[in-house]
Amino acid sequence: MPITPATATHSSSNGTVEAILLELVDEDGNTIGTAEKLAAHQPPGQLHRAFSVFLFDERGRLLLQQRALGKYHSPGVWSNTCCGHPYPGEAPFAAAARRTYEELGVSPSLLAEAGTVRYNHPDPESGLVEQEYNHLFVGMVQASLRPDAEEVGDTAFVTAAELSERHEKDPFSSWFMTVLDAARPAVRELTGPSAGW
Repeated sequence: MPITPATATHSSSNGTVEAILLELVDEDGNTIGTAEKLAAHQPPGQLHRAFSVFLFDERGRLLLQQRALGKYHSPGVWSNTCCGHPYPGEAPFAAAARRTYEELGVSPSLLAEAGTVRYNHPDPESGLVEQEYNHLFVGMVQASLRPDAEEVGDTAFVTAAELSERHEKDPFSSWFMTVLDAARPAVRELTGPSAGW
């Protein structure tokens, strides 16, 4: 397995090396413990807290991200603007804003909560399992993107119609349609009826 920012350990402020931990939750989203990131994704998967961000431009187009080829989970596939996991004790909103900046080099000009969704999506390519209690966020992006090449392979702004065409021909993450469908009410409120979401 390649060593990437997601699978590597990271150094803490005192110089020691720590594993990346996720918050384990119950079916209601209450924290019940922690697990190392890769271990939480091994079959059958441990239910953990996650977030998904959907950012739109002023024309109502969704910013998609193609995951970098070096990522251990779902490399090279297209997905929503940003997704990830809060650190234990980190608010999902803060984690969503932090990771959006870390991955794409921009801070949303607007970011709002859009509900939660719980799912269990095995990834046949990697053998890993996304067993997640996912906090959804929608917002706007107005600044120029500066993607981190270790995280992001490519980006694209798409209309609802363009997304349908792209989804038929390009590989997308196993969780993408689940999180998009769950976020649609908030997306429609944000973008208006003419955007077609």
